[in-house]
Amino acid sequence: MTERIPGEASAEPENGTSGSLIRHGEFRTLWVAFAQSVLGDQLARVALSLLVFERTESAGWTAATYALTTLPALLSGVLLSGLADRFPRRTVMIGCDLVRAALVGLMALPGTPLPLLAGLLVLAQLAEAPFGASKGALMPAVLGERLYERGQRVMMITYQAGQLIGFGAGGVLVVWLGSHLSLGLNALTFLISAVLIRLGVKARPVDTSADARPKRLHTQVGRAASLIWSDPRLRSLVALGWLAGFIVLPEGLAAPFAEEAGGGAASVGLLLAAHPAGMVLGAAFLGRPGIGAERRRRLLGPLAVGANLPLVVYWAGPGVGVALLVLLVSGVCSAYQITAGATFVLLTPADQRGQALGLARSGLTAMQGIGVAAGGLAAELTDSSARTIGGAGVVGTLCAVLVAVSWSRARGRSGGTIPLSA
Repeated sequence: MTERIPGEASAEPENGTSGSLIRHGEFRTLWVAFAQSVLGDQLARVALSLLVFERTESAGWTAATYALTTLPALLSGVLLSGLADRFPRRTVMIGCDLVRAALVGLMALPGTPLPLLAGLLVLAQLAEAPFGASKGALMPAVLGERLYERGQRVMMITYQAGQLIGFGAGGVLVVWLGSHLSLGLNALTFLISAVLIRLGVKARPVDTSADARPKRLHTQVGRAASLIWSDPRLRSLVALGWLAGFIVLPEGLAAPFAEEAGGGAASVGLLLAAHPAGMVLGAAFLGRPGIGAERRRRLLGPLAVGANLPLVVYWAGPGVGVALLVLLVSGVCSAYQITAGATFVLLTPADQRGQALGLARSGLTAMQGIGVAAGGLAAELTDSSARTIGGAGVVGTLCAVLVAVSWSRARGRSGGTIPLSA
């Protein structure tokens, strides 16, 4: 890759501290906006589940509503992520936040009929993909290439920590505040995010450094797909990300596995929290000053294998304690996803980052959904959640080995290093 982000490259050495990132005004604004939105989203997911269950007393409807908090991103990732390349990215982020604030605010009104509630939820979630694509494409311009991966690491740790807090305190807060007030607080977090981004992030024009921007959606999507497919490095990085389709299965089967292993209801929360906790530890370890960016890229393949291989232990029918250790180790290795994602963005031409990132994230969402759905079906057929997860670990490990070889060859063709800038 030969382009350099114009005028934005940071002279700060890569091995600075995370505190130096927080002192960076624009990044601090994006981080605060993201952190409070994550907490609001976790609160809203619990509130929606409880609200729907209270009205319907149906586990099926409750699960379907929870699925609506993630599935629309699959569609909008393909159709709407290109907005991040057509319009100024700060403008897209502010617009998405304001749309979500209005829609979730309507959902918070008492007495909203369930069909209308579901429709508002779908519309609100459609705005997530263009927001995420814009933020991901904007971050290299905010931090420069040297600090970008470290910034992504801080964002990931924040997200995982938000999930851990949500698992531990979300239910208690929703019971105390009530479902409608909890949804109202989530709407407020989107409004706060929009204000913070408007005041704290510099306006940047649309990137026109490459070919004239395509005007039609199918042309824009086709160009991004062709870009990914034609570059073996981008193909391998996308495949490394999509391996999460295997790794997510223990989360989807946490409740039936806990029952199968003789654990109580409290063990479900621990099983759900173990993998995010491992990712936080892994991110901190890989972010140490002694581990440079090129070394992290060399470790992508081995870590991808390491994220899947521990799941094979489930085949032996472990207890909850052993499963927690397995998930913790898998989570530590899964922190490779930060480097894979950051490298993908930096290898993508600046004017196509939004759409390419949207396609990659949509595929990731699809793979996770397919993985959980296929795992649920397999668990029904085999009557064993543990063996289903263990089987996914075997298949995932084999796929990870193949992708690791592909990534190693792609790096070899580029001379053993990834030239991110001139």
